[in-house]
Amino acid sequence: MPKLNILDWGLIAYDKAQIQQEEILKEIVDQKLLNRDLNQLIQHKLPESYLIFCQHSPVYTLGNSGSTENLLLDETELSERGIEYYRIRRGGDITFHGPGQLVGYPILDLDQFFTDIHRYLRLLEETIILTLDDLGIRAGRISGLTGVWVGFEEPESARKICAIGVRCSRWVTMHGFALNANTDLSYFENIIPCGIKDKAVTSIEKELGYQVELQEVQQAVKKNFVQIFGVPEALSLS
Repeated sequence: MPKLNILDWGLIAYDKAQIQQEEILKEIVDQKLLNRDLNQLIQHKLPESYLIFCQHSPVYTLGNSGSTENLLLDETELSERGIEYYRIRRGGDITFHGPGQLVGYPILDLDQFFTDIHRYLRLLEETIILTLDDLGIRAGRISGLTGVWVGFEEPESARKICAIGVRCSRWVTMHGFALNANTDLSYFENIIPCGIKDKAVTSIEKELGYQVELQEVQQAVKKNFVQIFGVPEALSLS
């Protein structure tokens, strides 16, 4: 199994984080292609895996399958409010990233785990579900809707607490999840989150009634990610 490198990028501009993800993904893909071309008698160097944590300044991102109609602000309004906007290559529709939200970008070579993107998405969801349970919040899934929900037992009152959208190239993943911790939820009023009109959005702070330490949430995610994906070793890097 691969070694898992844990990176904390702190507060980082969204476009810079995208570039850095792309660079890591390219290194992994290049190593995979080199391994394929090497003689079978040569010991291969397995690509390493990464779990990257960060926060972003206010930004809306629209995925491959998203509709621009789900962004309710025009270019001038975005500029006046200091919100960036990007159309990006990942699954899913539109979502928001901002301070107080824990963003996680797993960059994994799924050839070393399993080659099943649907299973990968479900395991990301399970990681967040276990994390929220650690924090005293009962959360789960809604059939047909990617992400993690509070109040999932009654879909008409369900509230999304974590959005998930990924990209996979040669079975190497990027992008990931956005868990609302102490997020300013008013930003979601300017979009139709994930293109779903009849569902609310929530946060850990809103459900518990008080702000949480983001580092505590991050440590819980790390613990559960390592457990769920069966990674034998986790290193924390600056």
